[in-house]
Amino acid sequence: MRTPDVSVVVAVYNTMPYLTTCLDSLINQTIGRDRLEIVAVDDGSTDGSGEELDRYAERYPDTVRVLHQPNSGGPAAPSNRALDHARGRYVFFIGSDDHLGPEALERMVDAADRWGSDVVLGRMVGTNKRYVHQAIYAETREQVDLFDSPLPWSLSNTKLFRRDLIERHGLRYRTDMPMGSDQPFTLEACFRAGKISVLADYEYYYAVKRDNAQNITYASRFEERLRCAEELVGFVAGLIEPGPRRDAVLLRHFSWEVAKLLRTEFLELGADAQQQAHDRVRKLAGAYLTDGILARMAPDLRLRLAVARDAELDRLRELVRQQADRNPPDVTVEGDRWYAHYVGFRDPSLGYPDEWYDVTDRAARMLATMTATGLAWGRDAAGGRSLVVTAQSHWAELAGLATESVRITLGELAGVTSLTAGGPGTVVRTDFAMDRLLAGVAANGERRVVRAEVDALGGTGSAPLRTERPLAASRVLARHGVRLHLVTPTTNHKGQVIVAITPVTPRRFLARLRRIWPSGGK
Repeated sequence: MRTPDVSVVVAVYNTMPYLTTCLDSLINQTIGRDRLEIVAVDDGSTDGSGEELDRYAERYPDTVRVLHQPNSGGPAAPSNRALDHARGRYVFFIGSDDHLGPEALERMVDAADRWGSDVVLGRMVGTNKRYVHQAIYAETREQVDLFDSPLPWSLSNTKLFRRDLIERHGLRYRTDMPMGSDQPFTLEACFRAGKISVLADYEYYYAVKRDNAQNITYASRFEERLRCAEELVGFVAGLIEPGPRRDAVLLRHFSWEVAKLLRTEFLELGADAQQQAHDRVRKLAGAYLTDGILARMAPDLRLRLAVARDAELDRLRELVRQQADRNPPDVTVEGDRWYAHYVGFRDPSLGYPDEWYDVTDRAARMLATMTATGLAWGRDAAGGRSLVVTAQSHWAELAGLATESVRITLGELAGVTSLTAGGPGTVVRTDFAMDRLLAGVAANGERRVVRAEVDALGGTGSAPLRTERPLAASRVLARHGVRLHLVTPTTNHKGQVIVAITPVTPRRFLARLRRIWPSGGK
């Protein structure tokens, strides 16, 4: 019996019609079916996936092997069963709703043989807006280290593994984890590997986000995600000794799995569930969230986890609300530094350093965040028609900036802006002259988003102008040269202020007349 170069493991549960695309991408690999085996396990599918697998096995009996079993509740058990039957020198795992580039397996196996690699990562890309962390794929590298590279941020199992490595260390998936069960497997394989290589020269793997978004990662419940975070942190702690190497891996898990538990959705939980989640996150952070991890975390995540560890639930709730608010809390300005008054700022009971609250590098972006309050037609200094946009800024500091430092723009067009202290902050008024508004409009018209831009503290911030309630000015018919345009200032479904400019052609003009006067005037 031949020994395949690579066994592709496919755990399948209700992934039609994506499964067909997946299987076609495997059957047509340039490595050739004589060097390949596909071991697919149908985990009790009810949508025809099992029958589709059987069709491929009947068509390609020397390449496709199919096993059927009752549903196990996750991908771990079918993946383990497939591993028990795999015979290839290498093993590659693929999600049954994903697919490969045609040369993927040939390129990865050749690289593993050439370099003596135990693990090979081929560049992954997301489709249908599926997010895939890209840092590890910045360049092709014969060898990367688990502890000083972005590899901990890419711990999915979708890699090429030397099967001898898997069997020598008895690596299998955690069947007690309904989600995230591939991460301990991948982490330990990388930890045990003699060489890990990265190929960034080709699109090897296409990770698909299904139209119905039913991947278990998207549909998982809060309790499952919380338990997954606990299991992952505990697994790392049991595998890697305390110190910088463990911190390098736990940085990912605290930043991703743990911190994501404390986003806005946390506030939607019942009080008892919030308290339980806080207690469990506090226990994790107290045991494993070191100063070394905190120092390398993104500022918002660092503060969120430190407050979860050190403060009571009501203060954690307040911080989550503050971080979710489009308008940040008050600031203290000292010299050229801005410090935001998030929970714990200069609180001696917590003792966090001021640098944790330093938002100077975000000050310009914060100043650019303002709310549109009015759209109207007016007259410019020359007596021509102009569009008047008014906005309210949360920041009184904005009024102290030079007028040229604050711009309201429509595409590349900047209006004439004035700043006035008023309300709780600053009132911003901008006039767009109609003749400038219509200059250079594309032949088929345009929809332009109104944005605020601010230069402050050595940086430039930009943000779309948004509304808290729908705004609109009347639609206006305007001439520019020999052309007529309909100009419609309004808001879109995202609450952003937009201006739609539509050329009025003779055909459109006649069609509009027919709608208004369908009888032809009789």
